[in-house]
Amino acid sequence: MFILTDSIQFPDVAYADMDGLLAIGGDLSQERLLEAYRNGIFPWYNEGEVILWFSPDPRMVLFPSELHVSKSMRQLIRKNKFEVTFNQEFSSVIDNCAAIKRLEQNGTWITNDMQKAYKNLHELGYAISVEVWENSRLVGGLYGVYLADKNVFCGESMFSKVSNASKYGFIKLVEWLNEKEIKLIDCQVYTEHLASLGAKEIPRKTFLEFLK
Repeated sequence: MFILTDSIQFPDVAYADMDGLLAIGGDLSQERLLEAYRNGIFPWYNEGEVILWFSPDPRMVLFPSELHVSKSMRQLIRKNKFEVTFNQEFSSVIDNCAAIKRLEQNGTWITNDMQKAYKNLHELGYAISVEVWENSRLVGGLYGVYLADKNVFCGESMFSKVSNASKYGFIKLVEWLNEKEIKLIDCQVYTEHLASLGAKEIPRKTFLEFLK
């Protein structure tokens, strides 16, 4: 395991351990975060811990052409069940992602410092949000880092206050990214929720080739 210094450079991801942990320390500056994402690395840690940097192998990704939309979701989309916007309420989206209770987690990994860092990335044009509305109420959404120069979107977190809201927003995001000829969406690690939408695991080496 590597301890980061003032330099924003990261060690080769081949040094990551079995869980994908590569390095500790450093900060959440714009420069370091972008350097991380451009090299297949992301921060993931709990409040009160030192910053942990991961690059798991295999990597969960979604190729836009492989998006799976269930029959029930297609029906909701045809009915325009929700209204979807982009980059209208980034702060509200990340705040909700941090606050939402998740069965598999105690607390949140989206610390106050993480929220500040990604809000800064949003203001600089690197982080985007998707908002899902029902009767003018924010009921779901997601956010992530958009590497336009790499044609890759790195998903970070999503939330849902009503059934299917986050899935609805994710599908609309994939459609939007597909128009921009995005090569793939980085989903980081496996979840059944993402797998149901067509995401799959690929070797880290293959994932990194898309970032070069």
